Amino acid sequence: MAKIRLTKEFHFEMAHALWNYDGLCKNIHGHSYILFVTVIGEPIKDISNPKLGMVMDFGEVKKIVSEEIVDRLDHALVLNKAVPNAENFNIPEMFERFYVTEYQPTCENMIADFADRIKARLPKRVKLHSLKLHETASSFAEWYAEDN
Repeated sequence: MAKIRLTKEFHFEMAHALWNYDGLCKNIHGHSYILFVTVIGEPIKDISNPKLGMVMDFGEVKKIVSEEIVDRLDHALVLNKAVPNAENFNIPEMFERFYVTEYQPTCENMIADFADRIKARLPKRVKLHSLKLHETASSFAEWYAEDN
């Protein structure tokens, strides 16, 4: 049977700052991110399976990506753990969603992290094919399984 790719699009707003960066992005600022998640697999052939004919239910893709990424990062502030006193930004009245990452929160590093999170949750018969993360309307990063 043919391999089929499914893609689902997600949107979230997130603020970050790039520690020790030599440009404007060293300041706290936000982006309207658009994430495209593409999985690949063969449609289910088992006629007793309620997901017959599906590679994966789009609802399950949504659940995984929402839980691992969107619900956590939407309207969050994300900073690199290298930021001195980063914990001082953990002010519930202002930053209810505040995350300190092990890495510089660039589009490139975030998409690699997202790939790991999503891959860990996919059914064994479905593989993550690619991710595309738009940080702005004209700037994005891409991750492909074949490259990693």
